[in-house]
Amino acid sequence: MQCHEVDYEIFGDDMQAVEVELDPGETVIAEAGAMNWMEQGIEFEAKMGDGSEADKGLMGKLFSAGKRAITGEGLFLTHFTNQAHDKKRVAFSAPYPGKIIPINMAAIGGQLICQKDAFLCAALGTKVSITFNQKLGAGFFGGEGFILQRLEGDGMAFVHAGGTIVKKELNGERLMVDTGCIVAFSQGIKYDIQRAGGLKSMFFGGEGLFLATLEGQGSVYLQSLPFSRLADRIISHAPSAGGSSKGEGSVLGGIGRLLDGN
Repeated sequence: MQCHEVDYEIFGDDMQAVEVELDPGETVIAEAGAMNWMEQGIEFEAKMGDGSEADKGLMGKLFSAGKRAITGEGLFLTHFTNQAHDKKRVAFSAPYPGKIIPINMAAIGGQLICQKDAFLCAALGTKVSITFNQKLGAGFFGGEGFILQRLEGDGMAFVHAGGTIVKKELNGERLMVDTGCIVAFSQGIKYDIQRAGGLKSMFFGGEGLFLATLEGQGSVYLQSLPFSRLADRIISHAPSAGGSSKGEGSVLGGIGRLLDGN
């Protein structure tokens, strides 16, 4: 199925939203709860499946939904269709600060592998499925586990990641990356893990026990602030159940809280 051709505009800097423009009859699919606003004339429906295979029966849809459930995503995708006679717009954003990456799937070979919570929305016809890390080590220590998302199609897809986004083009080189900083990579890129230096560096270097290695021909998208890293920092500085907190600077942190009334 050929993907619908949609236009778009991205708003904001660190907490972005993407507004997709739909011609009459065009549809965009999105994760449940991602919609921010839409113009009159657009109708939406939660469906079990991405709509990439119109003739897929009930069992096929259940199987696809089950695979999405394995990744921790919802069973349903929301389909937004322009039922009006002129162009209409609908906007989407992710649930945490970061950047939205627009990807022309046709320009990267029609396939993208991404972290399991990166997908935001895409033109109808884009197939959203899962893929498994083929190597045992990458599955256990690669940061994203055995299961990643696979996007396939020839239209526009939008993925989301935290912090600043960097795109790198590999031409046979090898890139070593913190396991949580990988957002997505195109076909032609091999993904594996390796030990992070010697034993002292592994345990005291602060970079984790393993690094991801990306090698081959294709595009790689990296994020500067994985959500897991942000969440860990927030939790480590949150007040405990007893009312105390672990502020930075210990004594100085306590003085600062006295001065500001906390």
